[in-house]
Amino acid sequence: MGSVNSETASTVVAELEICHSRPIAPTRRIALGSRDLPCDPAPGAGGLLLVGIMAHVAPNIEPELREDLVRVMDRLAAGRKVIQPTVRHRYQVDRIGLTVSRQRLLSGISGLEFDFDADNARAVQLALGAVYAAGTLPLQAKKAVFEGFQTALVWDRPVDSAFVAVVMGGRSIDIGGLRAWNDPVGWALDILGIDGEPDEVPSKRVVQRRFRSLLRDAHPDHGGQDEAAAARIAELSEARRILLASD
Repeated sequence: MGSVNSETASTVVAELEICHSRPIAPTRRIALGSRDLPCDPAPGAGGLLLVGIMAHVAPNIEPELREDLVRVMDRLAAGRKVIQPTVRHRYQVDRIGLTVSRQRLLSGISGLEFDFDADNARAVQLALGAVYAAGTLPLQAKKAVFEGFQTALVWDRPVDSAFVAVVMGGRSIDIGGLRAWNDPVGWALDILGIDGEPDEVPSKRVVQRRFRSLLRDAHPDHGGQDEAAAARIAELSEARRILLASD
């Protein structure tokens, strides 16, 4: 987790290898390779990656396979066994002879972005890989990811910052926003620089006093940079709102 892509100076924050038979092979198989899908707190960067994979390939999934794919999703979301083969593919553990397509979520200067490897796989193969990977997640993360798949299936637009913002409930498209989505109280405590246990919300008086102090520092009239001031003030205001709502 956290490896750096030297070509783009981006950090890899989630990664999944989907192993599959060649698109033209008569025997169609799926397996999961290396996985780095952090989902604590749920659904985490790993969950966002899986939902992004689904959104990326969904428009190219053959119409006659979509209904079967949804059935597989419903079974795995409910923790039920999937009889193999299904959706014209057999899910297996053995990866011998299979092609590997690597999917990644990166964090760089411009925020979170996806790096999809989809040139050598059929869309339904990558969708199945994401679905089977989601089925292995802890319960809370799994629930969130399968809910996200519903949005992904009908997205039908570029999987870019707009998609990330929608999936993350309007949060900013960076690691900080990802934590705010996953763990809003912990994020808010960090933003306001308030020490304490993650499950202990400080008093309204403490929150207000810290908010006002940081707000003065962020304001352009007190040395804050004009370009960053509005974003910082919005960030502080959101942190205060979260903590006061949790008080």
